[in-house]
Amino acid sequence: MAGRIHLSRPHITELEEELVMEALRSGWVAPLGPMVDRFEAAVAERTGVAHALALSSGTAALHLALLEVGAGPGTVVVVPSMTFAASANAVTYTGAEPVLVDSGEDANVDPGLLLDAVRTLRSEGVRVAAVMTVDLMGRCCDYDGLLDGLAELDVPVIEDAAEALGASSSGRPAGSFGVAAALSFNGNKILTTSGGGMLLSDDDKLIRHARHLSTQAREPVPWYEHTEVGYNYRLSNVLAALGVAQLERLPDMVDRRREIRDRYAAALADVDGVELLGRNGGRSDAEDNCWLTALLLDPSVVDADPGSVIEALGADDIEARHLWKPMHLQPVFTGARAFITGTSERLFRTGVTLPSGSELPDDDIDRVIASLRGALGVR
Repeated sequence: MAGRIHLSRPHITELEEELVMEALRSGWVAPLGPMVDRFEAAVAERTGVAHALALSSGTAALHLALLEVGAGPGTVVVVPSMTFAASANAVTYTGAEPVLVDSGEDANVDPGLLLDAVRTLRSEGVRVAAVMTVDLMGRCCDYDGLLDGLAELDVPVIEDAAEALGASSSGRPAGSFGVAAALSFNGNKILTTSGGGMLLSDDDKLIRHARHLSTQAREPVPWYEHTEVGYNYRLSNVLAALGVAQLERLPDMVDRRREIRDRYAAALADVDGVELLGRNGGRSDAEDNCWLTALLLDPSVVDADPGSVIEALGADDIEARHLWKPMHLQPVFTGARAFITGTSERLFRTGVTLPSGSELPDDDIDRVIASLRGALGVR
């Protein structure tokens, strides 16, 4: 009997097994060690930044980045509303308040609306500590439309590139925008270390201080001494070995996810009212890493909605999910300041994500397509 098809499972090969065993046999099984150093250097080179700091999660990377730019009580951080909760949660860890901004049609933050929000906040005397961008579903934000305007406003950018390693914008790699960037290596990401993340920056002072905080802010003296509150945020050497192997295979994994997206596009080309997010409106996704492929269903044309599609695929033992529910609709952020046009709500109501993992064989993609066409009422 065919097994369950997951949304995005880790893609593990013999290379990962070999390097994990090498790490275990070295005796470096705790946080830090040669594999961590190797992984940091390789990710920094891959993303074109000067410094990388391996951490226990992408959320930890966002938290430290925000602390480094001065986010805290009495300040706000402007965040896209359509994102995973970790983006906004990290703001609250610092004591700052998240201010939420709506999406453009590609689901990433609307650059014009974001700049207007910052100007409005500034005109009201609000202290804007930073803007956090989010490269959603493996697609970089419109940095051409954002960076110059934010530089003129003297507002630092923290890039949440948790979903975007291997993507680029105008030839520049995801993870290289802003004063600092965060990557996630959670189990469902395009590259995984089981759990883990990375803080990236060209600012040596920022990384050195974040590194200090990430190891409980221990002072370099012969006893345990602390002059700041620190965090237990460093990555295991064993998990870093997974990352080293995965990074070597990243181009192939991106290529496979793009092949899967192309197969979905071809299989649904004859279905009216169905578009692929990232390609909707004739947009190009040539620089995306294609982490997850998502469909948008036009309710005026398609006699199905995301809920019914997800249920139908689930009945065939296929995992599918809604797009991220916007933060301004989340109960935990009720009352948060928000600049909303309705775009993210519409994308949430009409979007569904499909199995996209690079480990999926063609037979499994055929199963998804057959089930999906049935859920949409076409054969």
